[in-house]
Amino acid sequence: MRMLHTMLRVGNLEESLKFYCDVLGMKLLRQKDYPGGEFTLAFVGYGDESDHTVLELTYNWGVKQYELGNAYGHIAIGVDDIYSTCEMIKSRGGKVTREPGPMKHGSTVIAFVEDPSGYKVELIQTGTQGSTIEQKTSSQVAV
Repeated sequence: MRMLHTMLRVGNLEESLKFYCDVLGMKLLRQKDYPGGEFTLAFVGYGDESDHTVLELTYNWGVKQYELGNAYGHIAIGVDDIYSTCEMIKSRGGKVTREPGPMKHGSTVIAFVEDPSGYKVELIQTGTQGSTIEQKTSSQVAV
């Protein structure tokens, strides 16, 4: 297993990208709109996603702010076989809150488990994430 990303919900994607990229020196790795779900995902980090854990910035269209308590989304862990991993987690007393399958509005195969405190952990089937992804450079993003 390998840590992939941490998701943060943001109220203004352009301001968030400016902060993470311009202030903290991260790079915009990829960005994609999901019109059917009315959200945009932007991935930022210090290196390629194949080698580094990154941040997923999620902008839900029309939502300008979040309460501090619900701004945190989840952490993600890559697994080679999501189905056997979920079975192993269940056999060890873990709680699978979303069974493995493709994500809504995409093709990435995901599942969610819940820790004892109620925090969500996303499992991602390695090799299924990032298909048909539109990439934008920092200069293409309105700041």
